Amino acid sequence: MWARIKHTVTPHAHDANDAIQTAEESSKDGIRTAWIGLAGMMATAIAQMVIVAVSGSIALLADTIHNLGHAATTIPLIIAFRLGRRAASKKFSYGYRRAEDLVGLFISLVIVASIVLIIWESIDALVNPHPLANLWWVFAAGVVGFLGNEAVAVYRIRTGRRIGSAALIAEGQHARADGYTSIAVVAGVLGVWLGFARADAIVGLLIAVAITGILINSLVIIIRRLMDGVEPATIDRMRTTITGVAGVETVGEVRARWSGHRMEGDAEIGVDSRLSVTEAHDVAEDVQHSLMHTVGNLDRVTVHIHPTVNGVMPDGLHELSGHHATKEAREAYRARLAAQRPGAR
Repeated sequence: MWARIKHTVTPHAHDANDAIQTAEESSKDGIRTAWIGLAGMMATAIAQMVIVAVSGSIALLADTIHNLGHAATTIPLIIAFRLGRRAASKKFSYGYRRAEDLVGLFISLVIVASIVLIIWESIDALVNPHPLANLWWVFAAGVVGFLGNEAVAVYRIRTGRRIGSAALIAEGQHARADGYTSIAVVAGVLGVWLGFARADAIVGLLIAVAITGILINSLVIIIRRLMDGVEPATIDRMRTTITGVAGVETVGEVRARWSGHRMEGDAEIGVDSRLSVTEAHDVAEDVQHSLMHTVGNLDRVTVHIHPTVNGVMPDGLHELSGHHATKEAREAYRARLAAQRPGAR
């Protein structure tokens, strides 16, 4: 029984780099992780709601509200994963994977709403302190909440990093924030035991600050994805890979961007002008194949071929389209040509 459970919730490959190779596999893994995480979050939230009702703890109420908000954001994430698997259409010719990033923004808005509600309740508790009851129950709920949320966080973050899903990583960080706030609940109970009646409300405010920090970290990743940003090391790795492909004489512009939890890119390469169209195409195919092995989340890459003479790209290759480019693009193109001249450093 344990072996079957473990098989369900963990990746099956032995090499982490090979665990997820296709968009279909990564989407299924993301959906499975989201559902399992949702079950864990709901179980934790329901248990905490019962204890809030008998204890009156504001800090525990803040933690519970955050858990419920977190559970509510999981459903749109699952929908986004499923939507991203749909085939491209004439209207959405690049597919629907951007829905995943939009859900990431929605998750952030839900977190903002929970922060506002937590601050409101905490300030009210500071002005009008509420007596706490059944502190041992609150203490136990905080410990259980931390363990449950941390387990969900580790699982979601691990899967999110493996498949490259910023939204799933954000959900995992959200769960980790829940775990930290549960520890804060425990600290609030200890403060009340020591005779500080408003400790519970103050901890509620500290919870709001902690969640705000998590929110900022998640937004940085999500906004970078929406702005087509990638880690510079990714481009460096792609350029190094292209340079090592047989038949490639020069490497021009190399770009990549995220679309949901998958990547797409394009690259300019120079090949010997004496090659036939078929031979040049074979070089481009080798470049694509090598890049897909090097960048695990890369689904497709468009390779533009330039003819070279004695390893140098001649002038005037883009006279017809060059005037449509920006000044910066034209200058960058000229700089690449100059760098390929004999004797250039």
